[in-house]
Amino acid sequence: MTLPDDFDKILEAAHQVGRKLAPLAAGVDARTGDLREPYDLLAEAGFLTLLVPRRAGGAGLGFADYWRVLSAVGFHSGAAALGLNMHNAVIGPLCESADTPLPPMAEEFRTWLFDEVVGGRKIFASAASEPAGGAKLRGLQTRYRRTDDGEGFVITGEKSFVSLAGIADYYAVPARPEDSDDPGRISHFLVSKDDPGVRFGEIHNLTAMYGTSTANMTLDAVTVPRFRLFLGIEGLSLPKVIREPHWMVAGYTGAYLGIAEAVQQAVVDHVTAAPKKAESAVVQRTVGLNAARLHAARALVERAGEAVDLGRGGATANTLVHAAKYAVADLGPELARAAVSLCGSAAVSRAKPIERLLRELQYGAVMPAKPEECLEYLGKAALGVDLRDENAFSW
Repeated sequence: MTLPDDFDKILEAAHQVGRKLAPLAAGVDARTGDLREPYDLLAEAGFLTLLVPRRAGGAGLGFADYWRVLSAVGFHSGAAALGLNMHNAVIGPLCESADTPLPPMAEEFRTWLFDEVVGGRKIFASAASEPAGGAKLRGLQTRYRRTDDGEGFVITGEKSFVSLAGIADYYAVPARPEDSDDPGRISHFLVSKDDPGVRFGEIHNLTAMYGTSTANMTLDAVTVPRFRLFLGIEGLSLPKVIREPHWMVAGYTGAYLGIAEAVQQAVVDHVTAAPKKAESAVVQRTVGLNAARLHAARALVERAGEAVDLGRGGATANTLVHAAKYAVADLGPELARAAVSLCGSAAVSRAKPIERLLRELQYGAVMPAKPEECLEYLGKAALGVDLRDENAFSW
């Protein structure tokens, strides 16, 4: 299916597919549902192509509108929205540079990827985190070397917390050369789930977000052809992430905003079902306070998204995406406390949807960049640290 040209219609389509996703969430969370079904629905509805330029068959959305669509999906199914973002976080940097002329090899890579997404409905995911160092690129232990004929690369390592494990078709794998200890020499490769030597472990038994299908990934001397080196350029990854951090740092912020709004709606539905409680001034003020917090968070998210569209990689855009990530992650505990206070046992009962929503919302503070890392970035920006310098970061 091709998405409509009009953005309002795309947003309505997001709610339409979301209403199909919502009934699946409880079963997936309980480990009884089909983990792949939500992503098949998103693919059939055309949502894998949100960012792909129109000339290549996609919807051509900018970052701000993408966040709006992601929050709409997240309102109905948080796990599905996070999985969708994982796909778009991999292809997003290429989509943003769609009008930028590239060297022949990079242009071929970009064209191939767009064809895989649009024509092949292929899903992409990231495999960056590692058991010891998390998602910090400077500590990567995964290594690569060229094949003897120079026509490909051999990758060996282990990744942890790989979302869409076994569901995505390709995984963006960062690795460093076997013959170099330079912490900044990182390259990304697209590894197919069907490449010999690729194995996935058991899906992690997390307290929430089982639907993201997150597991460890082992790469045992996996050979990938040269054309699956990201943009055909070695050593590009760390400078790109540092100078344009919005995807790695905060791409999924829209999803967590949607989950937060779903929690607020669940609280409102619970309170309005008990008229006497709804008439309480204390309850009204609590609900009103959370509404104000949500309005403020959405305004900041939308402002940050627009700043990325206007000046991707600029100081304003980079500081605002960190501020938006912090605001949404910090909002979670406040909404959770209010939900437990107002809803009582309904907020802790596995039989009620609000309990799952609260568990999902808490993960916004766990995903990198964590709230304290966002604050550190914002502090450095305010104090005049050069945030385009790789040495300003521990990762």
